[in-house]
Amino acid sequence: MVEPGLIKSAQAGDGDALISLLREIENHVYRTAYYILNNEQDAMDAAQEALIRIYTKIGSYEEKAQFKTWVQRIVTNICIDKFRRNKPTISIDEHEMDFRDSQSVEEEVLSSYAAQDIRKAIDKLPEHHRAVVVLRYLQDFSYNEIADSLDLPLNTVKSYLFRARQQLQTYLHDYQKGGVRG
Repeated sequence: MVEPGLIKSAQAGDGDALISLLREIENHVYRTAYYILNNEQDAMDAAQEALIRIYTKIGSYEEKAQFKTWVQRIVTNICIDKFRRNKPTISIDEHEMDFRDSQSVEEEVLSSYAAQDIRKAIDKLPEHHRAVVVLRYLQDFSYNEIADSLDLPLNTVKSYLFRARQQLQTYLHDYQKGGVRG
Protein backbone atom coordinates (compact mmCIF):
# COMPACT_ATOMS: atom_id res chain seq x y z
CA MET A 1 0.00 0.00 0.00
CA VAL A 2 0.98 3.62 -0.32
CA GLU A 3 3.42 4.98 2.23
CA PRO A 4 1.81 7.72 4.39
CA GLY A 5 4.96 9.88 4.12
CA LEU A 6 4.60 9.90 0.33
CA ILE A 7 1.02 11.17 0.62
CA LYS A 8 2.04 13.93 3.05
CA SER A 9 4.92 14.99 0.78
CA ALA A 10 2.60 15.09 -2.23
CA GLN A 11 0.10 17.18 -0.27
CA ALA A 12 2.90 19.55 0.75
CA GLY A 13 3.61 20.27 -2.92
CA ASP A 14 6.50 17.87 -3.61
CA GLY A 15 6.05 17.21 -7.34
CA ASP A 16 8.30 14.14 -7.36
CA ALA A 17 6.32 12.61 -4.49
CA LEU A 18 3.06 13.30 -6.31
CA ILE A 19 4.33 11.63 -9.49
CA SER A 20 5.57 8.63 -7.48
CA LEU A 21 2.21 8.42 -5.74
CA LEU A 22 0.29 8.47 -9.03
CA ARG A 23 2.57 5.81 -10.52
CA GLU A 24 2.03 3.63 -7.48
CA ILE A 25 -1.76 3.72 -7.76
CA GLU A 26 -2.28 3.86 -11.54
CA ASN A 27 -2.61 0.08 -12.03
CA HIS A 28 -5.20 -0.20 -9.25
CA VAL A 29 -7.14 2.73 -10.70
CA TYR A 30 -7.12 1.23 -14.20
CA ARG A 31 -8.10 -2.24 -12.95
CA THR A 32 -11.11 -0.86 -11.08
CA ALA A 33 -12.16 1.21 -14.09
CA TYR A 34 -11.81 -1.76 -16.42
CA TYR A 35 -13.83 -4.11 -14.22
CA ILE A 36 -16.63 -1.58 -13.91
CA LEU A 37 -16.72 -0.41 -17.53
CA ASN A 38 -15.52 -3.60 -19.28
CA ASN A 39 -14.08 -1.60 -22.14
CA GLU A 40 -10.38 -0.93 -22.48
CA GLN A 41 -10.67 2.53 -24.03
CA ASP A 42 -13.33 3.70 -21.59
CA ALA A 43 -11.28 2.31 -18.70
CA MET A 44 -8.16 4.13 -19.91
CA ASP A 45 -10.15 7.37 -20.21
CA ALA A 46 -11.71 6.93 -16.76
CA ALA A 47 -8.36 6.04 -15.18
CA GLN A 48 -6.73 9.08 -16.74
CA GLU A 49 -9.57 11.30 -15.53
CA ALA A 50 -9.29 9.79 -12.05
CA LEU A 51 -5.53 10.31 -11.91
CA ILE A 52 -5.94 13.92 -13.01
CA ARG A 53 -8.61 14.45 -10.35
CA ILE A 54 -6.35 12.87 -7.71
CA TYR A 55 -3.50 15.10 -8.91
CA THR A 56 -5.60 18.24 -8.57
CA LYS A 57 -7.40 17.24 -5.36
CA ILE A 58 -4.56 15.65 -3.35
CA GLY A 59 -4.53 18.71 -1.12
CA SER A 60 -8.14 18.08 -0.11
CA TYR A 61 -7.49 14.48 0.98
CA GLU A 62 -8.13 14.16 4.69
CA GLU A 63 -6.94 11.23 6.72
CA LYS A 64 -10.49 10.50 7.93
CA ALA A 65 -10.66 7.80 5.25
CA GLN A 66 -7.92 5.48 4.08
CA PHE A 67 -6.10 6.75 1.00
CA LYS A 68 -7.07 3.69 -1.08
CA THR A 69 -10.71 4.26 -0.14
CA TRP A 70 -10.49 7.91 -1.21
CA VAL A 71 -8.89 6.89 -4.52
CA GLN A 72 -11.48 4.18 -5.16
CA ARG A 73 -14.31 6.63 -4.47
CA ILE A 74 -12.93 8.94 -7.13
CA VAL A 75 -12.45 6.27 -9.80
CA THR A 76 -15.74 4.53 -9.06
CA ASN A 77 -17.72 7.76 -9.26
CA ILE A 78 -16.06 8.65 -12.56
CA CYS A 79 -16.87 5.18 -13.92
CA ILE A 80 -20.48 5.34 -12.79
CA ASP A 81 -20.85 8.75 -14.43
CA LYS A 82 -19.26 7.45 -17.64
CA PHE A 83 -21.44 4.33 -17.49
CA ARG A 84 -24.56 6.48 -17.19
CA ARG A 85 -23.51 8.77 -20.04
CA ASN A 86 -22.97 5.98 -22.52
CA LYS A 87 -23.94 2.55 -21.34
CA PRO A 88 -21.29 0.21 -22.73
CA THR A 89 -21.99 -2.71 -24.95
CA ILE A 90 -20.96 -6.10 -23.69
CA SER A 91 -17.63 -7.03 -25.13
CA ILE A 92 -15.68 -10.19 -24.60
CA ASP A 93 -11.94 -9.96 -24.27
CA GLU A 94 -9.89 -12.26 -26.41
CA HIS A 95 -8.00 -14.48 -23.99
CA GLU A 96 -4.56 -15.55 -25.12
CA MET A 97 -3.87 -19.15 -24.30
CA ASP A 98 -0.49 -20.03 -22.86
CA PHE A 99 0.18 -23.67 -23.58
CA ARG A 100 3.35 -23.73 -21.51
CA ASP A 101 1.54 -23.98 -18.19
CA SER A 102 0.09 -27.14 -16.70
CA GLN A 103 -3.48 -26.66 -17.91
CA SER A 104 -4.62 -28.69 -20.87
CA VAL A 105 -6.10 -26.97 -23.90
CA GLU A 106 -9.56 -28.15 -22.83
CA GLU A 107 -9.16 -26.73 -19.31
CA GLU A 108 -7.91 -23.44 -20.75
CA VAL A 109 -10.89 -23.17 -23.10
CA LEU A 110 -13.38 -24.04 -20.33
CA SER A 111 -11.71 -21.56 -18.00
CA SER A 112 -11.93 -18.90 -20.71
CA TYR A 113 -15.63 -19.63 -21.25
CA ALA A 114 -16.31 -19.47 -17.52
CA ALA A 115 -14.52 -16.10 -17.26
CA GLN A 116 -16.52 -14.81 -20.22
CA ASP A 117 -19.80 -15.98 -18.70
CA ILE A 118 -18.97 -14.36 -15.37
CA ARG A 119 -17.90 -11.15 -17.13
CA LYS A 120 -21.18 -11.11 -19.09
CA ALA A 121 -23.15 -11.65 -15.89
CA ILE A 122 -21.32 -8.82 -14.09
CA ASP A 123 -21.93 -6.55 -17.09
CA LYS A 124 -25.69 -7.10 -16.75
CA LEU A 125 -25.73 -5.75 -13.19
CA PRO A 126 -26.93 -2.20 -12.51
CA GLU A 127 -23.96 0.15 -12.08
CA HIS A 128 -24.11 0.39 -8.26
CA HIS A 129 -24.39 -3.38 -7.92
CA ARG A 130 -21.50 -3.80 -10.36
CA ALA A 131 -19.40 -1.31 -8.40
CA VAL A 132 -19.86 -3.12 -5.07
CA VAL A 133 -19.13 -6.50 -6.68
CA VAL A 134 -15.94 -5.15 -8.27
CA LEU A 135 -14.76 -3.55 -5.05
CA ARG A 136 -15.63 -6.56 -2.87
CA TYR A 137 -14.59 -9.51 -5.00
CA LEU A 138 -12.02 -8.10 -7.40
CA GLN A 139 -10.40 -5.41 -5.25
CA ASP A 140 -10.92 -7.29 -1.95
CA PHE A 141 -12.40 -4.31 -0.11
CA SER A 142 -14.17 -4.79 3.22
CA TYR A 143 -17.81 -3.76 3.51
CA ASN A 144 -16.75 -0.65 5.45
CA GLU A 145 -14.19 0.29 2.80
CA ILE A 146 -16.83 -0.08 0.08
CA ALA A 147 -19.25 2.08 2.06
CA ASP A 148 -16.56 4.76 2.43
CA SER A 149 -15.51 4.50 -1.23
CA LEU A 150 -19.02 4.84 -2.59
CA ASP A 151 -20.24 7.16 0.17
CA LEU A 152 -23.07 4.76 1.00
CA PRO A 153 -24.44 3.50 4.31
CA LEU A 154 -23.04 0.11 5.34
CA ASN A 155 -26.47 -1.54 5.16
CA THR A 156 -26.94 -0.27 1.60
CA VAL A 157 -23.64 -1.88 0.60
CA LYS A 158 -24.75 -5.16 2.17
CA SER A 159 -28.09 -4.91 0.40
CA TYR A 160 -26.46 -4.17 -2.97
CA LEU A 161 -24.11 -7.14 -2.56
CA PHE A 162 -26.97 -9.43 -1.57
CA ARG A 163 -29.04 -8.37 -4.59
CA ALA A 164 -26.03 -8.53 -6.91
CA ARG A 165 -25.27 -12.11 -5.81
CA GLN A 166 -28.91 -13.06 -6.41
CA GLN A 167 -28.81 -11.51 -9.87
CA LEU A 168 -25.51 -13.22 -10.67
CA GLN A 169 -26.98 -16.57 -9.62
CA THR A 170 -29.91 -15.98 -11.96
CA TYR A 171 -27.67 -14.91 -14.84
CA LEU A 172 -25.33 -17.85 -14.35
CA HIS A 173 -28.06 -20.44 -13.87
CA ASP A 174 -27.62 -21.93 -17.35
CA TYR A 175 -23.86 -22.04 -16.89
CA GLN A 176 -24.24 -23.85 -13.57
CA LYS A 177 -26.46 -26.44 -15.26
CA GLY A 178 -23.69 -27.34 -17.66
CA GLY A 179 -23.20 -24.16 -19.62
CA VAL A 180 -25.25 -23.14 -22.56
CA ARG A 181 -22.87 -21.50 -25.01
CA GLY A 182 -24.24 -19.23 -27.56
